[in-house]
Amino acid sequence: MITLNAISKKVGSRLLFDNVTMTFNVGHRYGLTGPNGSGKSTLMKIIMGLEEPSSGSVSLPHKVGFLRQNIEAYRDIRVLDVVIMGNGRLWNAMQEKDRLYDLDMTDAIGMRLGELEEIITAEDGYMAEAQAEELLEGMGITGSLHNHTMRTIPTDMQFRVMLCQALFGHPEALLLDEPTNHLDLESIQWLEKFLHDYEGTLVVVSHDRHFLNAVTSDIADIDYDTLIVYPGNYDMMLAAKTAVRERTEAENKSKEKKVAQLREFVARFGAGTRASQVQSRVREIQRLQPQDLKQSNIQRPYIRFYPPEKQSGQVVFSLNNLCKAYDGNPVIQHLTCDILRGDKIGVIGNNGRGKTTLLKMLAGVLQQDTGKLDVGYNVQLGYFPQNHSDIMDKKSTIQAFAWLKDQKEGVYDQDVRSVLGKVLFSGDDAFKPLSHLSGGETARLILAGMMLRNDNVLILDEPNNHLDLEAVSALTWAIEDYKGTVIVATHDRDLLTQSVTRLIALEEDTIRVFDGPLDEYLARYRPSK
Repeated sequence: MITLNAISKKVGSRLLFDNVTMTFNVGHRYGLTGPNGSGKSTLMKIIMGLEEPSSGSVSLPHKVGFLRQNIEAYRDIRVLDVVIMGNGRLWNAMQEKDRLYDLDMTDAIGMRLGELEEIITAEDGYMAEAQAEELLEGMGITGSLHNHTMRTIPTDMQFRVMLCQALFGHPEALLLDEPTNHLDLESIQWLEKFLHDYEGTLVVVSHDRHFLNAVTSDIADIDYDTLIVYPGNYDMMLAAKTAVRERTEAENKSKEKKVAQLREFVARFGAGTRASQVQSRVREIQRLQPQDLKQSNIQRPYIRFYPPEKQSGQVVFSLNNLCKAYDGNPVIQHLTCDILRGDKIGVIGNNGRGKTTLLKMLAGVLQQDTGKLDVGYNVQLGYFPQNHSDIMDKKSTIQAFAWLKDQKEGVYDQDVRSVLGKVLFSGDDAFKPLSHLSGGETARLILAGMMLRNDNVLILDEPNNHLDLEAVSALTWAIEDYKGTVIVATHDRDLLTQSVTRLIALEEDTIRVFDGPLDEYLARYRPSK
Protein backbone atom coordinates (compact mmCIF):
# COMPACT_ATOMS: atom_id res chain seq x y z
CA MET A 1 0.00 0.00 0.00
CA ILE A 2 0.94 3.68 -0.37
CA THR A 3 0.31 6.02 2.55
CA LEU A 4 0.25 9.82 2.43
CA ASN A 5 0.75 11.42 5.82
CA ALA A 6 -0.34 15.09 6.11
CA ILE A 7 0.95 15.98 2.62
CA SER A 8 0.74 19.65 1.63
CA LYS A 9 2.14 21.39 -1.43
CA LYS A 10 2.35 25.05 -2.38
CA VAL A 11 3.68 26.33 -5.69
CA GLY A 12 4.47 29.99 -5.21
CA SER A 13 1.43 31.46 -3.50
CA ARG A 14 -0.89 28.78 -4.82
CA LEU A 15 -1.98 25.88 -2.60
CA LEU A 16 -2.44 22.65 -4.57
CA PHE A 17 -3.45 20.40 -1.66
CA ASP A 18 -3.40 20.78 2.09
CA ASN A 19 -2.79 18.23 4.87
CA VAL A 20 -3.76 15.19 2.77
CA THR A 21 -3.74 11.92 4.72
CA MET A 22 -4.90 8.76 2.97
CA THR A 23 -3.93 5.23 2.01
CA PHE A 24 -3.93 3.73 -1.49
CA ASN A 25 -4.80 0.12 -0.68
CA VAL A 26 -3.53 -3.15 -2.17
CA GLY A 27 -5.85 -4.60 -4.80
CA HIS A 28 -7.32 -1.20 -5.69
CA ARG A 29 -6.74 0.65 -8.94
CA TYR A 30 -6.95 4.40 -8.37
CA GLY A 31 -7.42 7.00 -11.06
CA LEU A 32 -5.88 10.29 -9.96
CA THR A 33 -8.01 13.03 -11.49
CA GLY A 34 -8.31 16.83 -11.60
CA PRO A 35 -8.05 19.47 -14.33
CA ASN A 36 -4.77 20.59 -15.88
CA GLY A 37 -2.76 22.46 -13.27
CA SER A 38 -4.53 20.90 -10.27
CA GLY A 39 -1.38 19.08 -9.14
CA LYS A 40 -1.80 15.49 -10.39
CA SER A 41 1.71 15.16 -11.81
CA THR A 42 3.13 17.04 -8.82
CA LEU A 43 1.51 14.58 -6.40
CA MET A 44 2.81 11.64 -8.46
CA LYS A 45 6.35 13.09 -8.29
CA ILE A 46 6.01 13.54 -4.52
CA ILE A 47 4.92 9.91 -4.13
CA MET A 48 7.84 8.76 -6.29
CA GLY A 49 10.30 10.86 -4.29
CA LEU A 50 11.16 13.06 -7.27
CA GLU A 51 9.79 16.22 -5.63
CA GLU A 52 9.56 17.32 -2.01
CA PRO A 53 6.20 18.19 -0.44
CA SER A 54 5.87 21.48 1.44
CA SER A 55 5.13 19.29 4.47
CA GLY A 56 4.25 15.67 5.27
CA SER A 57 5.68 12.29 4.31
CA VAL A 58 5.02 9.29 2.05
CA SER A 59 5.30 5.57 2.85
CA LEU A 60 5.88 3.17 -0.06
CA PRO A 61 6.13 -0.62 -0.40
CA HIS A 62 9.50 -2.25 -1.09
CA LYS A 63 9.10 -2.58 -4.86
CA VAL A 64 7.45 0.25 -6.85
CA GLY A 65 7.21 0.61 -10.60
CA PHE A 66 6.75 4.05 -12.09
CA LEU A 67 6.73 5.54 -15.54
CA ARG A 68 9.91 7.54 -15.98
CA GLN A 69 10.03 10.42 -18.46
CA ASN A 70 13.83 10.80 -18.76
CA ILE A 71 14.17 8.83 -21.99
CA GLU A 72 17.46 10.55 -22.88
CA ALA A 73 19.19 8.80 -19.97
CA TYR A 74 18.59 5.43 -21.69
CA ARG A 75 19.43 6.34 -25.29
CA ASP A 76 22.54 4.10 -25.51
CA ILE A 77 21.10 1.12 -23.62
CA ARG A 78 19.67 -2.03 -25.19
CA VAL A 79 15.84 -2.11 -25.22
CA LEU A 80 15.63 -5.39 -23.24
CA ASP A 81 18.01 -4.03 -20.62
CA VAL A 82 15.98 -0.84 -20.22
CA VAL A 83 12.94 -2.96 -19.35
CA ILE A 84 14.85 -5.16 -16.89
CA MET A 85 16.18 -2.04 -15.18
CA GLY A 86 12.64 -1.62 -13.89
CA ASN A 87 13.62 -4.12 -11.16
CA GLY A 88 16.51 -2.20 -9.59
CA ARG A 89 17.45 -4.95 -7.13
CA LEU A 90 17.73 -7.55 -9.89
CA TRP A 91 19.53 -5.23 -12.33
CA ASN A 92 22.09 -4.12 -9.76
CA ALA A 93 22.78 -7.75 -8.78
CA MET A 94 23.25 -8.78 -12.41
CA GLN A 95 25.59 -5.87 -13.09
CA GLU A 96 27.67 -6.55 -9.99
CA LYS A 97 27.87 -10.24 -10.84
CA ASP A 98 29.24 -9.42 -14.32
CA ARG A 99 31.84 -7.07 -12.83
CA LEU A 100 33.02 -9.64 -10.28
CA TYR A 101 33.53 -12.29 -12.94
CA ASP A 102 36.06 -9.94 -14.59
CA LEU A 103 38.19 -10.00 -11.42
CA ASP A 104 40.54 -12.67 -10.04
CA MET A 105 38.55 -15.10 -7.92
CA THR A 106 39.00 -14.86 -4.13
CA ASP A 107 37.06 -16.33 -1.22
CA ALA A 108 35.37 -12.97 -0.62
CA ILE A 109 34.37 -12.65 -4.26
CA GLY A 110 33.09 -16.22 -4.25
CA MET A 111 30.98 -15.50 -1.16
CA ARG A 112 29.59 -12.34 -2.76
CA LEU A 113 28.78 -14.18 -6.00
CA GLY A 114 26.78 -16.69 -3.95
CA GLU A 115 24.81 -13.86 -2.34
CA LEU A 116 24.14 -12.31 -5.75
CA GLU A 117 22.94 -15.65 -7.12
CA GLU A 118 20.42 -15.79 -4.27
CA ILE A 119 19.14 -12.31 -5.15
CA ILE A 120 18.90 -13.14 -8.87
CA THR A 121 17.05 -16.38 -8.13
CA ALA A 122 14.67 -14.65 -5.69
CA GLU A 123 13.90 -12.00 -8.31
CA ASP A 124 13.31 -14.63 -11.03
CA GLY A 125 16.29 -13.23 -12.87
CA TYR A 126 16.83 -16.18 -15.19
CA MET A 127 13.38 -15.54 -16.68
CA ALA A 128 13.94 -11.77 -16.86
CA GLU A 129 14.60 -11.54 -20.59
CA ALA A 130 11.60 -13.76 -21.42
CA GLN A 131 9.33 -11.65 -19.21
CA ALA A 132 10.69 -8.43 -20.71
CA GLU A 133 10.09 -9.79 -24.22
CA GLU A 134 6.49 -10.64 -23.30
CA LEU A 135 5.85 -7.09 -22.11
CA LEU A 136 7.46 -5.58 -25.20
CA GLU A 137 5.44 -7.78 -27.56
CA GLY A 138 2.26 -6.77 -25.75
CA MET A 139 3.15 -3.14 -26.41
CA GLY A 140 3.63 -3.84 -30.10
CA ILE A 141 7.44 -3.81 -30.04
CA THR A 142 8.51 -6.77 -32.12
CA GLY A 143 11.44 -9.06 -31.34
CA SER A 144 13.53 -7.53 -34.13
CA LEU A 145 13.85 -4.35 -32.02
CA HIS A 146 14.59 -5.92 -28.62
CA ASN A 147 18.37 -5.87 -29.04
CA HIS A 148 18.50 -2.38 -30.53
CA THR A 149 19.62 0.59 -28.47
CA MET A 150 16.91 3.06 -27.51
CA ARG A 151 18.22 5.83 -29.77
CA THR A 152 17.77 3.63 -32.86
CA ILE A 153 14.02 3.00 -32.43
CA PRO A 154 11.18 5.52 -33.07
CA THR A 155 10.34 7.97 -30.30
CA ASP A 156 6.87 6.56 -29.67
CA MET A 157 8.43 3.10 -29.26
CA GLN A 158 10.87 4.51 -26.70
CA PHE A 159 7.93 5.70 -24.60
CA ARG A 160 6.46 2.20 -24.77
CA VAL A 161 9.74 0.71 -23.58
CA MET A 162 9.64 3.04 -20.58
CA LEU A 163 6.12 1.85 -19.83
CA CYS A 164 7.30 -1.78 -19.99
CA GLN A 165 10.07 -0.84 -17.55
CA ALA A 166 7.44 0.38 -15.08
CA LEU A 167 5.45 -2.85 -15.42
CA PHE A 168 8.45 -5.19 -15.16
CA GLY A 169 9.35 -7.27 -12.13
CA HIS A 170 5.97 -7.72 -10.43
CA PRO A 171 6.01 -4.38 -8.55
CA GLU A 172 3.88 -4.14 -5.42
CA ALA A 173 2.70 -0.69 -6.50
CA LEU A 174 2.48 0.99 -9.92
CA LEU A 175 2.53 4.75 -10.52
CA LEU A 176 1.66 5.67 -14.11
CA ASP A 177 1.39 9.26 -15.36
CA GLU A 178 -0.39 9.38 -18.75
CA PRO A 179 0.57 5.83 -19.79
CA THR A 180 -1.62 5.88 -22.94
CA ASN A 181 0.34 8.73 -24.53
CA HIS A 182 2.06 7.39 -27.66
CA LEU A 183 0.02 4.16 -27.56
CA ASP A 184 -2.28 3.03 -30.37
CA LEU A 185 -5.70 1.44 -29.80
CA GLU A 186 -4.36 -2.11 -29.81
CA SER A 187 -1.66 -1.35 -27.22
CA ILE A 188 -4.14 0.55 -25.05
CA GLN A 189 -6.45 -2.47 -25.04
CA TRP A 190 -3.54 -4.72 -24.04
CA LEU A 191 -2.59 -2.33 -21.23
CA GLU A 192 -6.20 -2.16 -20.00
CA LYS A 193 -6.28 -5.94 -19.62
CA PHE A 194 -2.86 -6.05 -17.95
CA LEU A 195 -3.80 -3.41 -15.39
CA HIS A 196 -7.25 -4.89 -14.77
CA ASP A 197 -5.55 -8.15 -13.77
CA TYR A 198 -2.87 -6.37 -11.70
CA GLU A 199 -3.14 -7.31 -8.01
CA GLY A 200 -0.98 -4.61 -6.40
CA THR A 201 -1.69 -0.93 -5.77
CA LEU A 202 -2.19 1.12 -8.93
CA VAL A 203 -2.30 4.92 -9.16
CA VAL A 204 -2.77 6.22 -12.71
CA VAL A 205 -3.20 9.65 -14.27
CA SER A 206 -4.85 9.72 -17.70
CA HIS A 207 -6.85 12.09 -19.90
CA ASP A 208 -8.43 9.06 -21.62
CA ARG A 209 -11.91 8.65 -20.14
CA HIS A 210 -12.55 5.22 -21.67
CA PHE A 211 -9.23 3.97 -20.29
CA LEU A 212 -9.99 5.26 -16.78
CA ASN A 213 -13.46 3.69 -16.83
CA ALA A 214 -12.02 0.38 -18.01
CA VAL A 215 -9.16 0.20 -15.51
CA THR A 216 -10.04 1.95 -12.25
CA SER A 217 -11.82 0.65 -9.16
CA ASP A 218 -11.58 4.00 -7.33
CA ILE A 219 -11.03 7.64 -8.19
CA ALA A 220 -8.83 9.92 -6.09
CA ASP A 221 -9.89 13.41 -7.14
CA ILE A 222 -7.82 16.52 -6.40
CA ASP A 223 -10.29 19.30 -5.61
CA TYR A 224 -11.16 21.75 -2.84
CA ASP A 225 -7.44 21.81 -1.84
CA THR A 226 -7.51 18.13 -0.88
CA LEU A 227 -7.80 14.56 -2.20
CA ILE A 228 -11.25 12.97 -2.14
CA VAL A 229 -11.64 9.24 -2.86
CA TYR A 230 -14.78 7.98 -4.62
CA PRO A 231 -15.52 4.26 -5.13
CA GLY A 232 -16.04 3.22 -8.74
CA ASN A 233 -14.70 4.47 -12.06
CA TYR A 234 -14.52 7.99 -13.50
CA ASP A 235 -18.13 8.23 -14.69
CA MET A 236 -19.36 7.03 -11.28
CA MET A 237 -17.18 9.63 -9.57
CA LEU A 238 -18.59 12.42 -11.73
CA ALA A 239 -22.15 11.39 -10.91
CA ALA A 240 -21.41 11.17 -7.17
CA LYS A 241 -19.46 14.42 -7.07
CA THR A 242 -22.16 16.30 -8.96
CA ALA A 243 -24.89 14.85 -6.73
CA VAL A 244 -23.06 15.88 -3.53
CA ARG A 245 -22.49 19.40 -4.83
CA GLU A 246 -26.09 19.80 -6.01
CA ARG A 247 -27.45 18.42 -2.73
CA THR A 248 -25.32 20.83 -0.69
CA GLU A 249 -26.35 23.76 -2.88
CA ALA A 250 -30.03 22.80 -2.54
CA GLU A 251 -29.68 22.51 1.24
CA ASN A 252 -28.03 25.94 1.35
CA LYS A 253 -30.86 27.50 -0.66
CA SER A 254 -33.40 25.92 1.68
CA LYS A 255 -31.50 27.22 4.71
CA GLU A 256 -31.24 30.71 3.20
CA LYS A 257 -34.99 30.81 2.64
CA LYS A 258 -35.69 29.67 6.21
CA VAL A 259 -33.16 32.16 7.64
CA ALA A 260 -34.80 34.97 5.68
CA GLN A 261 -38.20 34.09 7.23
CA LEU A 262 -36.68 33.94 10.75
CA ARG A 263 -34.94 37.27 10.30
CA GLU A 264 -38.20 38.83 9.21
CA PHE A 265 -39.83 37.59 12.46
CA VAL A 266 -36.91 38.94 14.53
CA ALA A 267 -37.12 42.32 12.79
CA ARG A 268 -40.87 42.56 13.42
CA PHE A 269 -40.97 41.46 17.06
CA GLY A 270 -37.46 42.14 18.36
CA ALA A 271 -38.54 45.17 20.39
CA GLY A 272 -41.92 43.77 21.47
CA THR A 273 -43.26 41.43 24.12
CA ARG A 274 -42.25 38.17 22.40
CA ALA A 275 -38.63 38.24 23.52
CA SER A 276 -38.36 34.51 24.23
CA GLN A 277 -39.66 33.63 20.77
CA VAL A 278 -37.29 36.15 19.22
CA GLN A 279 -34.28 34.67 21.05
CA SER A 280 -35.33 31.19 19.99
CA ARG A 281 -35.34 32.29 16.36
CA VAL A 282 -31.97 34.04 16.72
CA ARG A 283 -30.49 30.74 17.91
CA GLU A 284 -32.18 28.95 15.00
CA ILE A 285 -30.66 31.48 12.56
CA GLN A 286 -27.20 30.72 13.94
CA ARG A 287 -27.80 26.98 13.61
CA LEU A 288 -29.05 27.26 10.03
CA GLN A 289 -26.16 29.30 8.61
CA PRO A 290 -25.52 27.87 5.10
CA GLN A 291 -22.39 25.76 4.71
CA ASP A 292 -19.54 27.61 3.05
CA LEU A 293 -18.77 25.92 -0.28
CA LYS A 294 -15.17 25.97 -1.36
CA GLN A 295 -14.59 26.87 -4.98
CA SER A 296 -14.15 23.73 -7.08
CA ASN A 297 -11.12 23.75 -9.39
CA ILE A 298 -13.08 22.04 -12.17
CA GLN A 299 -13.11 24.23 -15.27
CA ARG A 300 -15.17 23.21 -18.26
CA PRO A 301 -14.33 24.91 -21.55
CA TYR A 302 -17.21 25.68 -23.86
CA ILE A 303 -16.11 24.32 -27.23
CA ARG A 304 -18.57 24.81 -30.08
CA PHE A 305 -17.82 24.84 -33.80
CA TYR A 306 -20.64 27.03 -35.04
CA PRO A 307 -22.48 26.28 -38.31
CA PRO A 308 -20.27 27.19 -41.27
CA GLU A 309 -21.08 30.51 -42.95
CA LYS A 310 -20.75 28.81 -46.36
CA GLN A 311 -21.36 25.17 -47.19
CA SER A 312 -18.85 23.12 -49.10
CA GLY A 313 -19.78 21.06 -52.11
CA GLN A 314 -21.24 17.60 -51.64
CA VAL A 315 -17.85 15.94 -52.24
CA VAL A 316 -15.28 17.49 -49.91
CA PHE A 317 -12.29 15.32 -50.88
CA SER A 318 -11.95 12.80 -53.67
CA LEU A 319 -9.01 10.41 -53.23
CA ASN A 320 -8.02 8.22 -56.16
CA ASN A 321 -5.22 5.65 -55.77
CA LEU A 322 -3.37 7.87 -53.31
CA CYS A 323 0.17 6.74 -52.36
CA LYS A 324 2.88 8.12 -50.10
CA ALA A 325 6.25 6.68 -49.05
CA TYR A 326 9.24 7.83 -46.99
CA ASP A 327 12.73 6.76 -48.08
CA GLY A 328 11.20 4.05 -50.22
CA ASN A 329 9.04 2.68 -47.38
CA PRO A 330 5.34 2.87 -48.34
CA VAL A 331 3.02 4.43 -45.73
CA ILE A 332 -0.21 5.12 -47.64
CA GLN A 333 -0.90 2.74 -50.53
CA HIS A 334 -3.64 2.93 -53.16
CA LEU A 335 -6.24 4.75 -51.03
CA THR A 336 -9.40 5.48 -52.96
CA CYS A 337 -12.50 7.04 -51.37
CA ASP A 338 -14.74 10.09 -51.31
CA ILE A 339 -15.23 12.19 -48.19
CA LEU A 340 -18.68 13.79 -48.29
CA ARG A 341 -20.14 16.91 -46.74
CA GLY A 342 -21.25 16.20 -43.17
CA ASP A 343 -19.06 13.09 -42.73
CA LYS A 344 -17.56 12.55 -39.27
CA ILE A 345 -14.58 10.34 -40.06
CA GLY A 346 -12.19 8.77 -37.57
CA VAL A 347 -8.74 7.82 -38.87
CA ILE A 348 -7.41 4.88 -36.85
CA GLY A 349 -4.42 2.55 -36.99
CA ASN A 350 -1.30 1.63 -35.09
CA ASN A 351 1.47 4.21 -34.76
CA GLY A 352 3.57 4.51 -37.90
CA ARG A 353 0.76 3.41 -40.23
CA GLY A 354 0.31 6.88 -41.75
CA LYS A 355 -2.51 8.63 -39.88
CA THR A 356 -0.64 11.93 -39.62
CA THR A 357 0.63 11.57 -43.18
CA LEU A 358 -2.92 11.18 -44.50
CA LEU A 359 -4.22 14.17 -42.55
CA LYS A 360 -1.32 16.33 -43.71
CA MET A 361 -2.10 15.47 -47.32
CA LEU A 362 -5.77 16.33 -46.79
CA ALA A 363 -4.74 19.60 -45.13
CA GLY A 364 -2.53 20.47 -48.10
CA VAL A 365 0.74 20.62 -46.13
CA LEU A 366 2.14 17.42 -47.67
CA GLN A 367 1.98 16.20 -51.27
CA GLN A 368 1.20 12.64 -52.29
CA ASP A 369 3.77 10.73 -54.36
CA THR A 370 1.26 9.30 -56.82
CA GLY A 371 -2.48 9.26 -57.28
CA LYS A 372 -4.90 12.14 -57.19
CA LEU A 373 -6.41 14.21 -54.37
CA ASP A 374 -9.14 16.62 -55.44
CA VAL A 375 -10.46 19.23 -53.02
CA GLY A 376 -14.17 19.95 -53.41
CA TYR A 377 -15.99 23.21 -54.12
CA ASN A 378 -15.83 26.00 -51.52
CA VAL A 379 -13.91 23.97 -48.92
CA GLN A 380 -12.80 26.17 -46.02
CA LEU A 381 -10.35 24.19 -43.97
CA GLY A 382 -9.41 24.30 -40.30
CA TYR A 383 -6.37 22.22 -39.33
CA PHE A 384 -5.26 21.08 -35.87
CA PRO A 385 -1.80 19.46 -36.23
CA GLN A 386 -0.44 16.88 -33.81
CA ASN A 387 2.68 19.04 -33.52
CA HIS A 388 1.35 22.44 -32.47
CA SER A 389 4.53 24.12 -33.74
CA ASP A 390 3.44 23.35 -37.30
CA ILE A 391 1.01 26.29 -37.14
CA MET A 392 2.21 28.24 -34.11
CA ASP A 393 5.66 29.54 -33.18
CA LYS A 394 6.00 28.26 -29.62
CA LYS A 395 9.05 30.47 -29.07
CA SER A 396 7.20 33.62 -30.04
CA THR A 397 6.48 36.56 -27.73
CA ILE A 398 3.20 37.21 -29.57
CA GLN A 399 0.28 37.24 -27.13
CA ALA A 400 -2.53 34.67 -27.27
CA PHE A 401 -5.05 37.46 -27.95
CA ALA A 402 -3.06 38.81 -30.91
CA TRP A 403 -2.49 35.33 -32.37
CA LEU A 404 -6.19 34.54 -32.18
CA LYS A 405 -7.26 37.87 -33.67
CA ASP A 406 -5.06 37.17 -36.70
CA GLN A 407 -7.02 33.97 -37.37
CA LYS A 408 -9.99 35.86 -38.83
CA GLU A 409 -9.84 39.05 -40.83
CA GLY A 410 -11.97 41.91 -39.52
CA VAL A 411 -12.97 40.19 -36.28
CA TYR A 412 -13.92 42.46 -33.37
CA ASP A 413 -11.91 42.49 -30.16
CA GLN A 414 -14.97 41.57 -28.09
CA ASP A 415 -15.54 38.46 -30.22
CA VAL A 416 -11.92 37.41 -29.65
CA ARG A 417 -12.24 37.94 -25.89
CA SER A 418 -15.51 35.99 -25.87
CA VAL A 419 -13.97 32.96 -27.56
CA LEU A 420 -10.89 33.14 -25.31
CA GLY A 421 -13.15 33.13 -22.25
CA LYS A 422 -14.97 30.05 -23.53
CA VAL A 423 -11.69 28.13 -23.72
CA LEU A 424 -10.65 29.28 -20.21
CA PHE A 425 -8.34 32.20 -21.07
CA SER A 426 -9.73 34.59 -18.50
CA GLY A 427 -8.33 37.96 -17.40
CA ASP A 428 -4.62 38.44 -18.06
CA ASP A 429 -4.30 34.87 -19.41
CA ALA A 430 -5.47 36.28 -22.75
CA PHE A 431 -2.21 38.24 -22.99
CA LYS A 432 0.19 35.41 -22.24
CA PRO A 433 2.94 35.10 -24.88
CA LEU A 434 2.79 31.92 -26.95
CA SER A 435 6.13 30.84 -25.50
CA HIS A 436 4.60 30.69 -22.00
CA LEU A 437 1.59 28.55 -22.89
CA SER A 438 1.33 24.98 -21.60
CA GLY A 439 0.45 22.14 -23.98
CA GLY A 440 -3.18 22.25 -22.84
CA GLU A 441 -3.40 26.03 -23.26
CA THR A 442 -1.89 25.81 -26.74
CA ALA A 443 -4.40 23.12 -27.76
CA ARG A 444 -7.31 25.19 -26.46
CA LEU A 445 -6.04 28.28 -28.30
CA ILE A 446 -5.86 26.39 -31.61
CA LEU A 447 -9.41 25.15 -31.03
CA ALA A 448 -10.45 28.75 -30.28
CA GLY A 449 -9.15 29.73 -33.72
CA MET A 450 -11.33 27.06 -35.30
CA MET A 451 -14.34 28.28 -33.31
CA LEU A 452 -13.73 31.85 -34.48
CA ARG A 453 -13.33 31.10 -38.20
CA ASN A 454 -16.46 29.01 -38.87
CA ASP A 455 -14.63 26.65 -41.25
CA ASN A 456 -16.77 24.05 -43.01
CA VAL A 457 -14.15 21.26 -42.83
CA LEU A 458 -12.10 20.42 -39.75
CA ILE A 459 -9.02 18.17 -39.75
CA LEU A 460 -7.88 17.23 -36.24
CA ASP A 461 -4.72 15.21 -35.58
CA GLU A 462 -4.65 13.87 -31.99
CA PRO A 463 -6.37 17.01 -30.62
CA ASN A 464 -6.88 15.45 -27.18
CA ASN A 465 -3.20 14.81 -26.41
CA HIS A 466 -2.74 17.76 -24.07
CA LEU A 467 -6.33 18.29 -22.96
CA ASP A 468 -7.73 17.27 -19.58
CA LEU A 469 -10.82 15.09 -19.22
CA GLU A 470 -13.24 18.01 -19.06
CA ALA A 471 -11.81 19.57 -22.22
CA VAL A 472 -11.84 16.24 -24.11
CA SER A 473 -15.52 15.78 -23.18
CA ALA A 474 -16.28 19.29 -24.43
CA LEU A 475 -14.42 18.62 -27.69
CA THR A 476 -16.24 15.32 -28.19
CA TRP A 477 -19.62 17.05 -27.85
CA ALA A 478 -18.50 19.85 -30.20
CA ILE A 479 -17.51 17.40 -32.95
CA GLU A 480 -20.75 15.47 -32.55
CA ASP A 481 -22.82 18.68 -32.77
CA TYR A 482 -20.87 20.30 -35.62
CA LYS A 483 -22.76 20.75 -38.90
CA GLY A 484 -19.73 20.59 -41.17
CA THR A 485 -17.26 17.81 -42.07
CA VAL A 486 -14.71 16.39 -39.61
CA ILE A 487 -11.72 14.10 -40.12
CA VAL A 488 -10.06 13.25 -36.79
CA ALA A 489 -7.16 10.95 -35.89
CA THR A 490 -7.15 9.87 -32.26
CA HIS A 491 -6.68 6.87 -29.97
CA ASP A 492 -9.35 8.15 -27.56
CA ARG A 493 -12.08 5.50 -27.56
CA ASP A 494 -14.76 7.77 -26.06
CA LEU A 495 -14.17 10.50 -28.63
CA LEU A 496 -14.29 8.01 -31.50
CA THR A 497 -17.32 6.14 -30.17
CA GLN A 498 -19.44 9.22 -29.50
CA SER A 499 -18.60 11.52 -32.40
CA VAL A 500 -17.52 9.43 -35.42
CA THR A 501 -19.79 7.68 -37.94
CA ARG A 502 -17.23 6.52 -40.55
CA LEU A 503 -13.70 5.18 -40.29
CA ILE A 504 -10.56 5.06 -42.38
CA ALA A 505 -8.59 2.22 -40.78
CA LEU A 506 -4.91 1.97 -41.71
CA GLU A 507 -4.21 -1.69 -41.03
CA GLU A 508 -0.95 -3.58 -41.49
CA ASP A 509 -1.73 -4.99 -44.92
CA THR A 510 -4.71 -2.95 -46.10
CA ILE A 511 -6.70 0.26 -45.78
CA ARG A 512 -10.38 -0.12 -44.93
CA VAL A 513 -13.02 2.56 -45.39
CA PHE A 514 -15.80 1.50 -43.03
CA ASP A 515 -19.29 2.98 -42.91
CA GLY A 516 -20.21 2.61 -39.28
CA PRO A 517 -19.06 3.37 -35.72
CA LEU A 518 -15.92 2.13 -34.01
CA ASP A 519 -17.61 -0.60 -31.95
CA GLU A 520 -19.00 -2.23 -35.09
CA TYR A 521 -15.59 -2.07 -36.76
CA LEU A 522 -13.84 -3.68 -33.80
CA ALA A 523 -16.49 -6.38 -33.53
CA ARG A 524 -16.10 -7.26 -37.21
CA TYR A 525 -12.34 -6.99 -37.74
CA ARG A 526 -10.87 -7.44 -34.25
CA PRO A 527 -13.33 -9.78 -32.55
CA SER A 528 -10.69 -11.19 -30.20
CA LYS A 529 -10.17 -7.73 -28.71
